[in-house]
Amino acid sequence: MAITTEQIKELRDMTGISVMQCKKALEEAGGDKEKALILLRKKGSDIASKKSDRTLGAGTVAAYIHSNDTIGAMVELVSETDFVSKNEEFKKLAYDIAMHISAACPTYLSKDEISEEAKQKATEVFEKEVEGKPEEMKAKILEGKLASYFQDKILLEQPFIKNPDLTISQLIENAIQKFGEKIEVAKFVRFGVLEK
Repeated sequence: MAITTEQIKELRDMTGISVMQCKKALEEAGGDKEKALILLRKKGSDIASKKSDRTLGAGTVAAYIHSNDTIGAMVELVSETDFVSKNEEFKKLAYDIAMHISAACPTYLSKDEISEEAKQKATEVFEKEVEGKPEEMKAKILEGKLASYFQDKILLEQPFIKNPDLTISQLIENAIQKFGEKIEVAKFVRFGVLEK
């Protein structure tokens, strides 16, 4: 099947990834846009893991204040070079992540930040919910409940509010693929009027 320039343009507009990568993904997927998206996400994840040991030396801070002036967030998004961090699309990514943080209210950046105390408290709550279940199922059910509970609290695992098909982690992997550099959320903070 011949891949048309319209198909390539549509995929590029959706992802922001280079024309050549979009064309290769469409060719590999036989023209199927959904399969091509999956291939690009997989490739983005592979590229991100290859760049994981690179040094971060630049970045930007973005802030978002909701229109009612009662919720806001700041995020530090870092990259390898200021060539990328000064790019308008990179700054927009940081702003979108700050907006997401305002809306989704994450507690942790990644799984690594969850304290043993927080895990233990959540386990105690969910252990009561699995009482009476068959013994061989308890551990699996408890594990699933804990994973689901913490997924909602971990920024990198949350579905992106502007496109729930992507997690924040996948959004960043797409940016790594697009810019060709390692990119990370270094830190974030969320403010809400009268929230503790």
